[in-house]
Amino acid sequence: MNLKHISKIVFPMLLVIGFSACEIEKIEDPNNPSVGAITGNASLSEIQNLVDGTEAAMRINLGFYYDGVGAIGREIYRFSTSDPRFTSDLLGKGSAVLDNNTFYTTNPYAARYRAIKNANLLLEAVDNTKALTSDEQRNAARGFANTIKAYQLLLVWVQQYDNGIRVDVADPNNLGPFVGQGNQQEGLRAIGTLLDQGNTQLNSGGSEFPFGLSSGFNGFDTPSSFGKFNRALQARVQAYLESWDDVLTALNGSFFDLTGGNNTGVYHPFSTAGGDELNPQWFPLGATGESRVVQPSWVTDAEAGDTRLSKATLRTDTEFQDGLQSDYDLTVYASNSSSIPIIRNEELILLYAEAKIQKNDLVAGADALNTIRNSAGLPDYSGANTKDALIDEMLKQRRYSLFGEGHRWVDMRRYNRLGTLPIDRPGDDVWVKYPRPANED
Repeated sequence: MNLKHISKIVFPMLLVIGFSACEIEKIEDPNNPSVGAITGNASLSEIQNLVDGTEAAMRINLGFYYDGVGAIGREIYRFSTSDPRFTSDLLGKGSAVLDNNTFYTTNPYAARYRAIKNANLLLEAVDNTKALTSDEQRNAARGFANTIKAYQLLLVWVQQYDNGIRVDVADPNNLGPFVGQGNQQEGLRAIGTLLDQGNTQLNSGGSEFPFGLSSGFNGFDTPSSFGKFNRALQARVQAYLESWDDVLTALNGSFFDLTGGNNTGVYHPFSTAGGDELNPQWFPLGATGESRVVQPSWVTDAEAGDTRLSKATLRTDTEFQDGLQSDYDLTVYASNSSSIPIIRNEELILLYAEAKIQKNDLVAGADALNTIRNSAGLPDYSGANTKDALIDEMLKQRRYSLFGEGHRWVDMRRYNRLGTLPIDRPGDDVWVKYPRPANED
């Protein structure tokens, strides 16, 4: 299945016909069935549409998300002649602060909950449809929906942190409380619980889904293989919770492979097909005015010979804007149809290394880091064999392996190192979190 068929999320509409002389019953438009019709007794094709719509919603406003966390985490500059807020608000220029009622805050937030809404509709449809004829089919669909909900909530958590996240949003007229307000770990635990629920459902989901998934889930498109994706996400959540034994347990159930390819994983696919989405993080080389360029220290801090430096390409002309400059374009993605990873084996190897180091199994941790270093063309680690030194090395390898994928800001925050990020101009700020969107207050 190609995502060109799911570029729009279907929020079905109800056709109502009426005359002044008499009452006419509501008639369902067969081309635009109502939400009630779908959640009441969805056909297999309608369930497929809900799955397609959920995947499509996951890609909405990803550009704003990655631009925001990448800039705050001092990985990139997003230069835009049409909107100076990318270099003022996000970087804390002068008296600028993050705005609770503008695009970089509200758009990613709303998009993630839009995907969650689709997943909730799918869950409701699964409970009521006659098209799914077995508990295995229903459990497979529920496991898919709950895993996607958990992932979307995790992206909300990244930006909102201890503002809390709304976990229970199934009833728009009776929204649940903000979980983790004042204690960001509570939000993470709620996400972990949802992942565990989804994993249990997937384990009882039989051998195949009752619907198809996009190419981004190639190799992870059965309940059992999708469960490995679920466990990979759980490993990330447990690392954020500093629950190192649980990280290793989750990794054991995931697609983690210490000797496997770094890029094995689950992705958001994009294409140039009509009606589909383009990769929102790609700009042509040498773009001016509207560009994404690399924060210079990422290049200057790298070890000689690191092949991951291919993610930054030397420009012909230096790009300047708002007192900032860079000689390197962001080239994490080769084209406007390149896929964006949700989670890859390279991250899982680094999570394994982190958990081992935190548990004082320094040999295993260093060996895993060497796997990453060697894959980047670097020799084995030769620094001090201490926990603190290996944590430094682990964070360095995460910086280069996961560059541009939304991790650096989170890593520096969870290790209380935001103060070590480079300040781009005197007086700039590094933010701990986004404000809660204005319409949520």
